[in-house]
Amino acid sequence: MRYVVTGGAGFIGSHLVEALAGAGHEVVIIDDFSSGKEENVQALVGAPGSRVTLVQATIEDFSGLLEHFEGTDGVFHQAALVSVPRSVEHPLASNEINLTGTLNVLVAARDTGVQKVVLASSAAVYGDLPGQPRTEGMPTDPLSPYAVAKLAGENYARVFSRLYGLSTVSLRYFNVYGPRQDPASHYAAVIPRFMHCLAHGRPPVIYGDGNQTRDFIYVKDVVAANLLAMEHGAGGTFNIGSGTATSINDLARTLIRLFSLPIEPVHAGAREGDVRESTADISRAEQVLKFKPAYGLLHGLEEMKEAASRAG
Repeated sequence: MRYVVTGGAGFIGSHLVEALAGAGHEVVIIDDFSSGKEENVQALVGAPGSRVTLVQATIEDFSGLLEHFEGTDGVFHQAALVSVPRSVEHPLASNEINLTGTLNVLVAARDTGVQKVVLASSAAVYGDLPGQPRTEGMPTDPLSPYAVAKLAGENYARVFSRLYGLSTVSLRYFNVYGPRQDPASHYAAVIPRFMHCLAHGRPPVIYGDGNQTRDFIYVKDVVAANLLAMEHGAGGTFNIGSGTATSINDLARTLIRLFSLPIEPVHAGAREGDVRESTADISRAEQVLKFKPAYGLLHGLEEMKEAASRAG
């Protein structure tokens, strides 16, 4: 099969490309390197007999998408401006990339005869409404421009399935973690940020009281969910998480034990746009896609720490 992965040099995208290439598929990576890194996929592109092609391009370029989607069986749409805080600071950029870019992908897929598009959505669409764990049928209440764009992208995908017959699946990722997450960015996710601090002997910084909960899911489980979504005939929206709630305080304590450091976390003010609780009900993905997470939190953190050690 021939697949396109937008954002394929990014954190999740590069793991997805790795899995697709390992299964013998032809893969075209589209990435503008605004957050993705060429080094994440360099070995795949340059390997002997590789069927992986890297194209430096943006999803804002519709004509470019048309060119690269020709002859493609399926598209994994991972490209995004992925930070909630950054979307709060830059709502126009968030809309242009996360919504207009998604619409470009859908239209280009329709116009070039792509069979299926699997889109990366987000648990951020649920906002802070009461009710845990989150089910796909619950009301949504996005609290940031990022979440607004992700929800609108889901609706576009649904409409394209109904109007044009383009098969689409939207995967609502909860808190994805794993190797290749960038800890250096001001907008870095909590796990790589904590691990970076601890690796340098510094205490992790918790925003707010630390009692807020998240559903952490390892990147390899997210890749498995994407592959199942592409292979399965079903469409629609699915939660992709571990189904387990972990407080930020508990996460910090687990990582401190993993690093064997006599350290206590420090606290800072809560961040605007953050939700208080977020846990996935993954029963629909389990029943329909046959998705089952293979990694518990500690297992994933250990593997992530080992990967960081190997990378130096």
